Amino acid sequence: MPSSYYLAELSAAEMREAAVRKPVILLPMGSFEDQGPHAPMGDYLSAARIAELIAEKATAEGTETYVAPVVPFGGEDFFGYMPGGIALSQSTLRAVVDDMLRCLLRHGLTRVVFINGHAGNCGVINDATQKVWLERGIVMPALYLWRVGYGLLPAILGKDVAAKSSGHGCNPLTSVVMHLFPHLIRHQYIPGPTVPGEVWGLPVTGFTSLGIGEGTITVPLEGGDTVPNGVWGGDPQLCSPETGAALVEKLVRIGADVATHVVRNSDPQTGKAVL
Repeated sequence: MPSSYYLAELSAAEMREAAVRKPVILLPMGSFEDQGPHAPMGDYLSAARIAELIAEKATAEGTETYVAPVVPFGGEDFFGYMPGGIALSQSTLRAVVDDMLRCLLRHGLTRVVFINGHAGNCGVINDATQKVWLERGIVMPALYLWRVGYGLLPAILGKDVAAKSSGHGCNPLTSVVMHLFPHLIRHQYIPGPTVPGEVWGLPVTGFTSLGIGEGTITVPLEGGDTVPNGVWGGDPQLCSPETGAALVEKLVRIGADVATHVVRNSDPQTGKAVL
């Protein structure tokens, strides 16, 4: 077996040998944007590290798995206000994902799993993988880390603390970074919970939503207009490395299970899903 789980670190000879065995390929994706005043802008760092841990566990359990280079720039949504942040238009990101899949499929590498750390990537991943399904009968699942993380928090923290600590710039991302990259957290900048403000004469209810009467409307604003410090929905002061460790352990377990499931439920020759 090769000495690394990263495709980028394999030699050409090792990659050719691995490709014959039809391994699982993890495609980590994230973003480079405002994650709150206290957290590193690159949430892709967490997606890449969790993908590596998934590959390590899955391979140790008998499912040969590798990690492709991370896509660090997320699909553009409402974080363009951030100085230094870099995002791709949805159409550009779709072209990037399509090209990545084309390259892998050309050589029969069909067992692909997306490890995603950004909401703005979800639509592109779904559309690109649905195209592969409709044309080839191949299922390429996606594990959206933070959506799954939100669902795991009540069992880790209890419902009340989970609800108070969850949101953008809060749990699950901040706790995960505290665990994986403690040196990148700026503790002196960790704010308290967001106090919703008012924009355009209406109360802010989200990054691009405002309340009016008993309802809400979406507006074409950016997060800098509605949530200036990038923290929304929870209290980052309730985050901890212990919570991050518990989340990472569960996310890695789920990711390894996904890799194994892909192998067990796909034809080894064609890659088509066995439904």
